[in-house]
Amino acid sequence: MSSLWSEQTKFEYWLLVEQSVAWAQAELGIIPKSLYPKLKKAKIDIKAISAYEEIVQHDVIAFLKSIEKSLGNDAKFLHFGLTSYDIVDTALALRCLIACDYVISSLKDLAQATKQLAQKHKYTLMMGRTHGIHAQPITFGLKCLSWYQEIIRNILRLQVGQKNLGYGKISGAVGAYTEIDPRVEVLALKRLGLKPEPVSTQVVPRDRYAELLNTLAIIASSMERIATEIRNLQRSEISEVSEPFKQEQQGSSAMPHKKNPIICERICSLARVVRSFAVVGLENIPLWHERDLTNSANERIIIPGAFNLIHYMLLKLNGVISGLKVYPDKMKENIDKSKEQFFSQSLMMALVKKGLDRDKAYKISQELSFKAKEKNEYLSKIVLQNYQLKNLFKEKELKELFSWNRLKINIDFIFKRIKY
Repeated sequence: MSSLWSEQTKFEYWLLVEQSVAWAQAELGIIPKSLYPKLKKAKIDIKAISAYEEIVQHDVIAFLKSIEKSLGNDAKFLHFGLTSYDIVDTALALRCLIACDYVISSLKDLAQATKQLAQKHKYTLMMGRTHGIHAQPITFGLKCLSWYQEIIRNILRLQVGQKNLGYGKISGAVGAYTEIDPRVEVLALKRLGLKPEPVSTQVVPRDRYAELLNTLAIIASSMERIATEIRNLQRSEISEVSEPFKQEQQGSSAMPHKKNPIICERICSLARVVRSFAVVGLENIPLWHERDLTNSANERIIIPGAFNLIHYMLLKLNGVISGLKVYPDKMKENIDKSKEQFFSQSLMMALVKKGLDRDKAYKISQELSFKAKEKNEYLSKIVLQNYQLKNLFKEKELKELFSWNRLKINIDFIFKRIKY
């Protein structure tokens, strides 16, 4: 990914587009056929480009000057009828398509690791929490399955975004083909595997790149969701999972006992940067008239930056998921801390079935749950001590009502809904 966004690679793709245009123009008899073979042999000289740019203050002109010296008399037909962004935008699309492939591949790796974790812990009970408070138990596998589905959606989102990026332009200064034959665009872009932008200005409209950057921002936020959950579950008060911790790793310069979730924290930190790039991408859409340069400088940062960060984050998160330490005994211990209060809804529904109206059933279930918490007693015991309810339920009914096995009854149903 880093190599793809290097200056060397950028100029190589600019040259590739110039070669394709020269070939198309030669095929149509617009320029001599002698230019294309010479362009095929041309080499990128970054030092020469930099030296020319110091003089002309224009990167594409500097690039062209560095190439011209190897073309002889045919140099006058280089970049024939083109404008700078015919080259820049077409080359950018090509690199973005490859970068998307890298990200999609890493997303698929992450999906596979998450799926394996979900299947392994399909029936591993843990406390579900809403508002940070114990709600009702779920399984850790179900939590991971939710992550897995979101990763799959992100793959699909990026594939759509990638399809919408597969456009270039060889349409001249303001996109009106004033000095370029439209047939050149068709031939040149087909050779490169791109489609012509249906209506371009001097640039490819920036909504395409805004869509890309917002998709990458969603992917970053999805990774932050997973990383944040792992960070919370690793907290000392919960201790249900933990990041991998290498044998020689050290968690704190002052406190040797520390095992901090540093990778997940790093992912959360970088997600903020990727989301900020998405905002810039949106602001690049409304350019003045047929174009201005307000997108140009920032895109040299936000597009390579977003791809590099996302790729790095995916590799790191995949390592965390693949090596995640899961502590089922701690999960059971944390469930038990609720002293069966999470069965309050089950109790309320059972009371309704026994003939009580819902409000009264709710009030009774709430009072008994609070009492169980106050006395640090199991809710089932408190129910048995209540003279109003003691005669309503048989012992077998209560045993079934407060059975942990009921908590996993529909886990298979959810897993079967998912196509791996």
